[in-house]
Amino acid sequence: MYFCPTGEESLILLDGRHEFPFSFQLPQEPLVTSFTGKYGSIQYYVKAILERPAAPDQSVQTELQVVSHIDVNSPALLTPVLRSQEKMVGCWFFTSGPVSLSAKIERKGYCNGEAIPIYAEIENCSSRLIVPKAAIFQTQTYLASGKTKTFRQMVANVRGNHIASGSTDTWNGKTLKIPPVSPSILDCCIIRVEYSLAVYIHIPGAKKLMIEMPLVIGTIPCIGFSSRNSSVTSQFSMDMSWLALTMPEHPEAPPNYADVVSEEEFSRHVPAYPPPIDCEEQLCCPVFAYIQEFRFQPPPLYSEIDPHPTDVEEIQPVSFLL
Repeated sequence: MYFCPTGEESLILLDGRHEFPFSFQLPQEPLVTSFTGKYGSIQYYVKAILERPAAPDQSVQTELQVVSHIDVNSPALLTPVLRSQEKMVGCWFFTSGPVSLSAKIERKGYCNGEAIPIYAEIENCSSRLIVPKAAIFQTQTYLASGKTKTFRQMVANVRGNHIASGSTDTWNGKTLKIPPVSPSILDCCIIRVEYSLAVYIHIPGAKKLMIEMPLVIGTIPCIGFSSRNSSVTSQFSMDMSWLALTMPEHPEAPPNYADVVSEEEFSRHVPAYPPPIDCEEQLCCPVFAYIQEFRFQPPPLYSEIDPHPTDVEEIQPVSFLL
């Protein structure tokens, strides 16, 4: 683009400091997000040129950051992704058993700073000790003169616990946070930036078992899950409000037993104590072969307890002769 402060082709400036405010209208067609990679970059600059007669031109430029927005609320990016794979561990006829892996993520699109919950099931039927891991990979693809060059790097990872032979492990939402990275670039003819989530198993002495699920790093975060969480929180607070209405401020004392149970019913339910047991006869029986049934007597009535006793028996000292 070209901009002239006065709209004329030339302008004579006198001595001193001159400032010219200006603005540009970006093109209507989508612009690719600014990016600097291993073998190439996408950059935008604002350049100012001062033309002087009979003297070299002077120019300054500053970089302009452009972001092409990607909305992760689109239906294509809200669909869950599920993968599964199995690997036989061993060589030729000497196999030690299979290792199976299945992994799932709730959606395909995420934004910087979000934590991806990973659901996985790992079964180790081999004779080796394995370790499950997960990582986010960035793949940069450069296209020029009919040739393609690719650069791949890990941007985040997480590790699970060791899984012994014959054991299984389950990830119920193990989180992997997305670091600050460039958004996905999918519509550029010279540079592509793609992401993937890999869940893999490290197997000693064998190639790792890996599952890769595509990711799209966007700029507009998902609003469905946050609204659902807020509604659940409000519902929980609403359900717990009934406690304040039903709990009395000063609870009353429980009623007397005499008001609840009659004397006849009390005597009918309290059995007579069994006769004493001859210990010599029970010694020949197995231990715990006979357990005497007993029941505690109910506590006394409130009226039977005097809160201010007047007659207190004097406790006589007891002396022992050693």
